[in-house]
Amino acid sequence: MGAASIPSGGFLAGRTPVLGLPVYALLFISAAALLVALLLFLLRRSRARMKRRSPALIPTSTKEIAEIPTAAPSEHDKGIKEMKNAAVAKAEKPSEASCSSSSSSTEKEKPEKKENIGWGRWYTLAELEAATAGFSPGNVIGEGGYGIVYRGVFPDFSVAAVKNLLDNKGQAEKEFKVEVEAIGKVRHKNLVGLIGYCAEGVKRMIVYEYIDNGTLEQWLHGDVGPVSPLTWDIRMKIAIGTAKGIAYLHEGLEPKVVHRDIKSSNILLDKQWNPKVSDFGLAKVLGSGSSFVTTRVMGTFGYVAPEYACTGLLNESNDVYSFGVLLMEIISGRSPVDYSRPVGEVNMVEWFKRTVQSKREEEVVDPLIEVKPSPRALKRVLLVCLRCIDMDAQKRPKMGQIVHMLEGDEFPFRMELRSAREGTLSSSMSAKLAPPANSERSMW
Repeated sequence: MGAASIPSGGFLAGRTPVLGLPVYALLFISAAALLVALLLFLLRRSRARMKRRSPALIPTSTKEIAEIPTAAPSEHDKGIKEMKNAAVAKAEKPSEASCSSSSSSTEKEKPEKKENIGWGRWYTLAELEAATAGFSPGNVIGEGGYGIVYRGVFPDFSVAAVKNLLDNKGQAEKEFKVEVEAIGKVRHKNLVGLIGYCAEGVKRMIVYEYIDNGTLEQWLHGDVGPVSPLTWDIRMKIAIGTAKGIAYLHEGLEPKVVHRDIKSSNILLDKQWNPKVSDFGLAKVLGSGSSFVTTRVMGTFGYVAPEYACTGLLNESNDVYSFGVLLMEIISGRSPVDYSRPVGEVNMVEWFKRTVQSKREEEVVDPLIEVKPSPRALKRVLLVCLRCIDMDAQKRPKMGQIVHMLEGDEFPFRMELRSAREGTLSSSMSAKLAPPANSERSMW
């Protein structure tokens, strides 16, 4: 009797009040729903973890230069903040220590992220100390008024020049800001490229590409023996390349950049004698629509345009004058100011103009040049020199025109203009050029 009362199929086959479903069907549906809910929960949790990790794995970067945060921002840090045109998105503001540790852990996880980002990559102070052997004096490759340049070798065996800016009354902060803004994204074969930078505490450093053949100044004025390795053709190659680099700053960028310190020690040379203009610490950005900017007079004695020394009005014609002096230096092998020479030859520009005016052009050619240039080639370059240092700044040619003049086989203007120029050349040369020494000495 008991056996007959149990439904066929047992307890699991029994009907339930829920839609009349069997017990086994209801159990199956409940288990499936629970499994789906568990999968959805795990999926949402995984996505939340990915979102929290993404800022550490993928560096947030814009065109602006991001500051390395510190617990108590100093005046130097405020200078970096002024360089930002928009805020860098960050999920949180870690301390300097946590920022450094997260940066190093990111580099371990994603080594490919060490590539240049935006205007270059951030280097830690520890990285640059290791690359330069603790800023060893044996790695010094150059010194200037605002910093010391070291040769740095990095773990991947790449070599770079590390410029440690001296903290001289805030000058390091100013030069750091100027150099990064002026050449951060500039890429030209005749301009030294910026690789990266470091800003920790009061330290400000800039990392450049390494040029392995010294400076033009060293090759012109160093002890190179009785015959200079800088032949006439090599000197013209250097002059033309330098002119192209400056022309790019003036005419290839918007806003244009005025270098303000064109000189032989700022022209670096590679093994093929290709020049690269360096040291943009004094550069000024000339805004769109501005024909000049008023600044405190800066530059190097002997290269500064007279009108700039007197008025402080700066524009690209000041670089043109400096290039004219540099071109005279390349031709003659003389320094712009040399107190070891006789009184009438101390100022190279005055001596150069007086010698050319006396029709003794061959005397301005460096005696260390073994094969002298042809008279035609020499006259063409001398004419470029004289036009660059014209006392009327508005009559100086643009750097793009100077490139064409130096590269062309013919004079780059009509014969009647040349005749008119020659008619007034002697009078303009005989006019006393107020030596820049008095006005420049008052600057420093």
